[in-house]
Amino acid sequence: MRLAKRLDKLPPYLFVEISRKIAAKRAKGADVVTFGIGDPDIPTPQHIIARLIEASQDPPNHRYPETEGLPEMRKAVASWYQRRFGLAFDPDKEVLPLIGAKEGIGHMALCLLEPGDVALVPDPGYPVYSVGTMFAGGESYFMPLTEENGWLPDLDAIPAQVLRRARVLWLNYPHNPTGGLADLDFFQRAVQFAKRHGMVVCHDAAYSEVTFDGYRAPSFLQAEGAMDIGIEFHSLSKCYNMTGWRVGMAVGNAKLIDALLRVKSNLDSGIPQAIQYMAIEALTGSQETIDRNNAIYKRRRDRVVEVLRSIGLAVETPRAGLYVWARLPEGWTSADFAALLLEEKDIVVTPGRGYGQQGEGYIRLSLTTPDDRVEEGLRRLRGWRIPAPPQR
Repeated sequence: MRLAKRLDKLPPYLFVEISRKIAAKRAKGADVVTFGIGDPDIPTPQHIIARLIEASQDPPNHRYPETEGLPEMRKAVASWYQRRFGLAFDPDKEVLPLIGAKEGIGHMALCLLEPGDVALVPDPGYPVYSVGTMFAGGESYFMPLTEENGWLPDLDAIPAQVLRRARVLWLNYPHNPTGGLADLDFFQRAVQFAKRHGMVVCHDAAYSEVTFDGYRAPSFLQAEGAMDIGIEFHSLSKCYNMTGWRVGMAVGNAKLIDALLRVKSNLDSGIPQAIQYMAIEALTGSQETIDRNNAIYKRRRDRVVEVLRSIGLAVETPRAGLYVWARLPEGWTSADFAALLLEEKDIVVTPGRGYGQQGEGYIRLSLTTPDDRVEEGLRRLRGWRIPAPPQR
C-alpha cells in the first residue's frame, strides 16, 4: 500500500524512541532510572478525583460532549485567568477547552498556514510546533535560542525573505527544554514585531505555574495589543498533575479561537464531560496543590543541579519549569552522552538534539521522577568521572 509522503518527513517522536530503549534495558533486567519525559509522578489531588467520580455517575456525562466545552468549563478558565493574570476573557468567544495543550498546538497550524507559508519556530523547542507546521504544508524557520541571548529569539535577525512568508510566531515561556524566561518587555516587542509583519503570535504557557525562588511568570496576553494578534495555550497537566486526563485550554483573540474551534469540531468531539467537571474543580477549588508541587520540584532541582555540577556539567539553576538543562563537556554529542549514561549507569536523560539543532551539546533531565529514584540516580552519578568523548 502507498502511504502519504508527509510521513516520510515525520521524525520519530522523541519519547517513543526513549521508551523503547527503556523497555529494552528493563527486559534485560536492568534497574533503569529515568529522567526522561516530563510527566508528574505526583497523583492528581483527591478533591479533583472525587469530582470526577461524582460526575461519572451522571448519565448526561456518558454522551458525546460538545467541542466548545461546557459553559461552566469556559467560565472556570476565564475566572482562573482573571485571578491569576488580571485578564478578562469572554467565555463564549475567547476561551476554548482542549484535549490537552498538545492537541490545540498541533491543530493551530491548520488554522493559519497555507502550503509555502512559514512558521517561526524556536530552536531548541517543543517538536510539535514544527510537526504541526509540516502537516499543514508550511515550512519552519528555526529561530536560534542560545545561552548568550538568554534563550530568547533575536527577532531582528530573521531574514527579510523569510518574514515576507511568515504567518505565525511560536513562543514558549517558561521555556521547554531550557528553562529560559521572558518578561513583559520581550512580549511587548513580540507584539509590535508581529503587527509590523502581519503575523499571529501563538504562546505556549504550559509551565507558567511551575516556578521557584519567588518568580511568577507573566502571560503573553498581558502585553499591550497582544489580544489583537495572539492566542495562548495552557494546560492542567503540569500544575494539577493531570497529564493522563488530557485537559488544556486556549484563550485569546476571538477570531483565532473561532478558527481553532472550527478545525476541532471537524476532527474531535471535545473533552469527556466528567473530565471537564474535574477540570472545573481544579481551576476553581483549592490551589494549594501548585505550591506543594513546586516545593517538591525545587528540592529535586537543587539536588540534581548540585550533582551535575560536581561531575563537570555546566548548569544554570532554572527558576521555572520541570527540567534541568545541562551543557556537556566539549566534544560530546547529546546522543552519545545519553547513550553512555544508559549503558554505564542505567540512567535515561533526553538528548538536547531532539529539540532542534541548537539543543546539540546539552541534555535535559526531568524533575518528575519520585524522590527515591532521583536519589538512586544521583547516587550512581556522584563521583563519576566523565570519560573522553568518542573519536570520530
